[in-house]
Amino acid sequence: MSELTSMRNIGGEMARKLAAVGIDSPEKLRETGAKQAYFRVKETFPNVCLVHLYALEGAITDQEYNQLSEETKKDLKAFSDFLRRT
Repeated sequence: MSELTSMRNIGGEMARKLAAVGIDSPEKLRETGAKQAYFRVKETFPNVCLVHLYALEGAITDQEYNQLSEETKKDLKAFSDFLRRT
């Protein structure tokens, strides 16, 4: 879990949530991808929000979540909206 916190945007609470869904290393997070990781976390912790998805994408791409491109944010928001409808 501590390895996850070495990634940008991943604090102790997010690392705990990721570990709870079987993502316990930066490699596993990269393999899983931000969308799938978010989906898995959201199933277990329904209160996570869009910012968590941005944070996961930022962790994978090594950038602050608020520095993601508008195109990336739009894509991630569409995915989050889709999950809310299903």
